[in-house]
Amino acid sequence: MNAVTPVTAATRETFTAFVCDEDLAATVRAVLPDIGWSPDQVMKGGLHNAVQTLSVTASPIILLVDLSEAGDPLNDINALAEVCEPGTIVLAAGTVNDVRLYRDLIASGIQDYLVKPVTPDMMRDALFGAQAVLQAPRQVEEASDARPHVGIAVIGTRGGVGASTIATSLAWMFADEEERATGLLDLDVQFGTGALAFDLEPGRGLTDALENPSRIDGLFIERAMTRVNDRLAVLSAEAPINQPLLADGTALHQLEEEMSGVFDALIVDMPRSMAVQHPQLLGELSHVVLVTEQSLAATRDTIRILGFLRANAPQAKVTVVANKVSLSPAPEVSKKDFEASIEREIDIVLPLDVKQAIAAAKQGKALPAVANGRLSAALNQLLKAVSGASGAVESGPHSATLVARVRALLPARGKTKAAGTK
Repeated sequence: MNAVTPVTAATRETFTAFVCDEDLAATVRAVLPDIGWSPDQVMKGGLHNAVQTLSVTASPIILLVDLSEAGDPLNDINALAEVCEPGTIVLAAGTVNDVRLYRDLIASGIQDYLVKPVTPDMMRDALFGAQAVLQAPRQVEEASDARPHVGIAVIGTRGGVGASTIATSLAWMFADEEERATGLLDLDVQFGTGALAFDLEPGRGLTDALENPSRIDGLFIERAMTRVNDRLAVLSAEAPINQPLLADGTALHQLEEEMSGVFDALIVDMPRSMAVQHPQLLGELSHVVLVTEQSLAATRDTIRILGFLRANAPQAKVTVVANKVSLSPAPEVSKKDFEASIEREIDIVLPLDVKQAIAAAKQGKALPAVANGRLSAALNQLLKAVSGASGAVESGPHSATLVARVRALLPARGKTKAAGTK
């Protein structure tokens, strides 16, 4: 990374453009007086000149850069990120009209991408949009004053219980129904579905963060995340499975802390193995949603994980969610026996509704966006349970051993009844 002399906003230009051709330069110069900015800050040279210039001078508050001569726009944009001041709003223009490139550029942190030829109206709208973004930090600050930050980990007791579906559902509901700036962090770096659930490409943000933890800051988070809408952004990955990414606990914790500072609500889709390997990730979260099924194996694992949470996240309130519960056939373990074994109640029961789950997947939407009936009511109940909640992990007596509590459920699997069971 090139060294940049620290500067204040007062010493930075409001706007600078680096363009490749006279047509774009003329369009920009024609529009700038309408906004009250000087046309003298339109430079020739495009992206390459921008990187060279900004490596030795302060970047402007709003930057327009021409990608027409860039051989690899995405990688070249990363080079630009190295020399820009935190908070710089970047607009880009180029000749490639491709929706995938547009999505990738937006995911990398570009505010807007304009396809040439750029008309004065297009340029004016883009610049007014950039001005509006400058007000966003103040709005987020005011929202944060009104409502406390919420940090929630969603952990599945076993694979396939639907923890990722619950995580994406909560993230969508916090953004859409609670109207909070919400970040979804998917810590399954090889097989995460956080971006896929919204029909998005995950980008390289998460893998870049873990490979280069020194780059993690608020600006990096802003550029690395894939945006679902104005209030919801996702940080997910599809890291190569032939070269497993070694997740560093320090980098993960730093990433979590930075995202907590950026968003009003942070939802962390945390594989149980990640939680056990890096328990410090739970230390500053206000809530843990423990997603399970009513099976014998899940009963055992729920007991074990609840004990782990009591020891490693005593500040977090735990909500136990029984997911995909069907009436016919009945669950392997009844609700009454399950609760007796874990020595606490199931807080939320989400009914199995295959049709609604398939509809959400086909439409690339979060489950609550298409849910109705009993499933919608249960999801809203879950949202109310975790909104702004904090407190200690609920716990009951521990006189019975884990083996004894699980063994009491064996009749549900056709075993001989143990003494004292009904």
